[in-house]
Amino acid sequence: MIGFNLAASSISMPLPPPSIAREPMHTRTITVQSFAREDGLWDLEASLLDVKSYDFPIRNGQTHKAGDPVHLMHLRITIDSSFEIVDAVAVYDAAPYQDNCSSISHAYRKLVGLNLLKQFRQGVKERFGRSAGCTHMSELAQVLPTTAVQTMAGRRRSSGESEIYRTDKQPFHLDGCHALRLSGPVVEEFYPIWYRPKVTDGMD
Repeated sequence: MIGFNLAASSISMPLPPPSIAREPMHTRTITVQSFAREDGLWDLEASLLDVKSYDFPIRNGQTHKAGDPVHLMHLRITIDSSFEIVDAVAVYDAAPYQDNCSSISHAYRKLVGLNLLKQFRQGVKERFGRSAGCTHMSELAQVLPTTAVQTMAGRRRSSGESEIYRTDKQPFHLDGCHALRLSGPVVEEFYPIWYRPKVTDGMD
């Protein structure tokens, strides 16, 4: 029997403590790692793990135990310096319908040829929508673009190839979120050549 606990999680989190007792139900963990290869390419490896906090019955009278994986799947893509996918492989360690789920893994080779920065998420939807793919594997693919950006940004900083001082092309991540808006203080400080003060109508 699972007890209710106001502090059900052992993970420190910057959220205010809950004011009502809660029972843990489900945990999804997504892990992504990136690797620089000696051939000049990059590997991105993503894993998705789903576990329940309680036992529940499954087919044939068996019981799925709390903490045992409901889903455990992995996706690896290889990209070049232009963020184009040149290789892809998907595997399943656990799935509720076993081979009926994992038999779609070969389809994810169709990721090859997509570019993580050019309508990638739309491309995933077009190739793996509904019965053409696995919902969870496709969700896993969606986290890859931002991981690739972090990978390349760190690589470029360590090699001195910073985009901060470029004048020929606006860095792709600028104006892509609130913090990096062209009129904001971050761009003003770190990307001053791309800073665009907010225009007012003078009626404030």
